[in-house]
Amino acid sequence: MRFRRYLPLKVVGTTAWTWLFFIGYFHLLREPTGPVTVMPLTALDRWIPFQPPALIAYFSLWVYVGVAPGLQLTFRELLSYGLWVGALLLTGLGFFYLWPSRIPTIPKDPTDFPGFEILRGVDAAGNACPSMHVAVAIFTAIWVDHVFRGVRVPAWLRAINGAWFLAIVYSTLATRQHVALDAVAGAALGIAFAIPSLYWRPRPVPSLRVGADIMEMHGQRVDRGLPRRG
Repeated sequence: MRFRRYLPLKVVGTTAWTWLFFIGYFHLLREPTGPVTVMPLTALDRWIPFQPPALIAYFSLWVYVGVAPGLQLTFRELLSYGLWVGALLLTGLGFFYLWPSRIPTIPKDPTDFPGFEILRGVDAAGNACPSMHVAVAIFTAIWVDHVFRGVRVPAWLRAINGAWFLAIVYSTLATRQHVALDAVAGAALGIAFAIPSLYWRPRPVPSLRVGADIMEMHGQRVDRGLPRRG
């Protein structure tokens, strides 16, 4: 029921925010505003091997970002979520504008894994820190878990949410799109917006289950008031 409510608006809104973000992202990628800082490698970057199949998890972010807005129940909740995630994306672009960065040249094994040629032709090594892939993923993960806890879903669904988030984070390193410091900075940025967004938002409405129980009880009272046929 949550996914069905305002579904066209949710699809259009998520697509619009993604499209607007990428306009700014690719502009700054091609025309940095100053000297570009090369992010240093860490021991973790040297330990994680280049793994082309991780590209599946990397691209899955574009499905994952739709889960949290899809779970919003009311228009006010959806609007609030959109404003917060929009502020997150604009802040990320602000970092890229004020502090251009890129990942170092990391040797990659030759691969013909589907999608890599497209990725290399579109997404260059710039706009590295913070990793907006990780920032948006952790923002989404926190919000999805918040909704899941509120409606008391089974533990395995919450585990899937956490595993999906971790797979996306790992994929940014395994595909050599980011280094560990980018991921850490992205996680910090995402948390910095996710936590206050859970507090400064419209008051949640009563759960649909409670509403259904009330309707059922009301129906029972009405039935009791009707004369019985016998």
